[in-house]
Amino acid sequence: MTIFSRIIAGEIPSYKIAENESFFAFLDIFPLAEGHVLVVPKNETDNLFNLPDEYLSGILLFCKPIAKAIEKAFPCNRCGISVVGLEVPHAHVHLIPINSADDLNFTRGKLKLSAEELKAVQQKILAEL
Repeated sequence: MTIFSRIIAGEIPSYKIAENESFFAFLDIFPLAEGHVLVVPKNETDNLFNLPDEYLSGILLFCKPIAKAIEKAFPCNRCGISVVGLEVPHAHVHLIPINSADDLNFTRGKLKLSAEELKAVQQKILAEL
């Protein structure tokens, strides 16, 4: 069972943003920027492109209102999307407020936010959903 499956199951606490029967969205606790959200399918599959077609198309539709909320909650040019998938063997999409392509550079240092700061980020996004 991956760490993401344990988060979905509630075994590991998270800053949940949204959930439906197929997907779960929560804050990345080591974000590239404030507002960095991870979206994962509840179907535990390592590679995004190995997901069943309905999940592959469904993940973008699930992401859309979250991305719009991120754009409203944080000053940015747009909400960027990235699929890297090397850190955890569970397909996932990163939604990140960006102003340039370099804002999606995962070799950059991550932010270290306190629990209070993460809760504030969560509330800003939820207020826009």
